[in-house]
Amino acid sequence: MDFLLIPFTTPALTFAGAATTWGEVFGFVTGALCVWLVARQNTWNWPIGILNNLAFLALFATSGLYADSGLQVVYVGLALYGWWSWLRGGVERTPLPVSRTTSAQWLWLAVAGVVLTGVLVWVLTSYTSSTVPWADSITTVLSLLATWGQTRKKLESWWLWIAADVIYVPLYAYKGLWLTAILYLGFIALCVLGLRSWSKAHRRDLVAA
Repeated sequence: MDFLLIPFTTPALTFAGAATTWGEVFGFVTGALCVWLVARQNTWNWPIGILNNLAFLALFATSGLYADSGLQVVYVGLALYGWWSWLRGGVERTPLPVSRTTSAQWLWLAVAGVVLTGVLVWVLTSYTSSTVPWADSITTVLSLLATWGQTRKKLESWWLWIAADVIYVPLYAYKGLWLTAILYLGFIALCVLGLRSWSKAHRRDLVAA
């Protein structure tokens, strides 16, 4: 199975003094395309996102970001659910509209976030050689919560993504994944655009109702 990791160990170019692999380049392209499609509420973001998840699973595993690597497996499952939800998750199996996160949902997200972060930090410090257990855990949990919100078209999911990306940029730079760090810097800009686009869609839906 080692041949599957060849793209993630074979340099494609040198960026900022660090070798950038073909796997990281593929993750860069599919990741940027995926977020752009999410901002436009285009359902094709889900299959493109799955390809991105598989690329980052291998990339992060070979970079010592074990929580982020394992997160990609969960992402694939959430992507399959999100794909269905966007198409049939609305009232009477209609396409899902943009909505706001309720107070009860925020409480659930907060509790889940604290518990999951604690568990991940314990796992990473006890059973792996991770050098960044807290940053890896916090970004992993924020990403999970944001992805759940994305599957349900929750407007505030963009704020969770922005919070995660602000931490991801220096984290990936520290790990020498400079192209990925730049990608996540671009994600922040795309998240702002997505937030504005979804806000307008939500207002239109309220007026139409």
